[in-house]
Amino acid sequence: MQVPTLSVIMPVLNEAPGLAAALQALQPLRARGVQIIVVDGGSTDESAACACLYGVQVIHSARGRALQMNAGAQQANGDILLFLHADTQLVLNADALIRQALAAGSAVWGRFDVRIVGKPRFLRVIAAFMNARSRWSGIATGDQAMFMTREAYLAVGGFPAQPLMEDIEMSVRMCKLSHPACLRECVITSGRRWETHGVWSTLVLMWRLRLAYWCGTTPERLAALYR
Repeated sequence: MQVPTLSVIMPVLNEAPGLAAALQALQPLRARGVQIIVVDGGSTDESAACACLYGVQVIHSARGRALQMNAGAQQANGDILLFLHADTQLVLNADALIRQALAAGSAVWGRFDVRIVGKPRFLRVIAAFMNARSRWSGIATGDQAMFMTREAYLAVGGFPAQPLMEDIEMSVRMCKLSHPACLRECVITSGRRWETHGVWSTLVLMWRLRLAYWCGTTPERLAALYR
């Protein structure tokens, strides 16, 4: 049986300070034949140049995480697509775990548990809550490294072209196809936003935005509030 191929798609925008470490961490996967695509959304720093140094495929698109991820998916040749934030690090055997999770055929998409790295100890509680909520609801966030079969991605029309909550809307669409495979292995994501803006302030903002989204506020209005 042919082993499904995997493509990792990483949207970036002015991520030069941490991009080298992020791409270095992906080199073992690249050595095993995983395609790595960095999609630059118009960075004004050296993000694109930095990515080129690591032998990955670099493409350019309009700014916007959803637009960038869709652009990367169009260039991907993998049977499975993994969408990875630049500040999120995968477990070493992520490729094997993803293939195993999708092999049974009951799930066509999934995500990892997440661990948030930062000084505030409460970030551990927040991550645990995020993982439990996602497992119960079937809704994943971009920080959890969402993955899916190419067939499922195409079936739902890709990520919605909206400036915020694209991961939430994508989860809703994907749940119509199957419940996600919720892997307990943790990806590690940066807590820089939580530290910069304060844990409680960020938590309240996130819940306000999510509640407003479910109540019908447009993603464009939410993006303005987020900024």
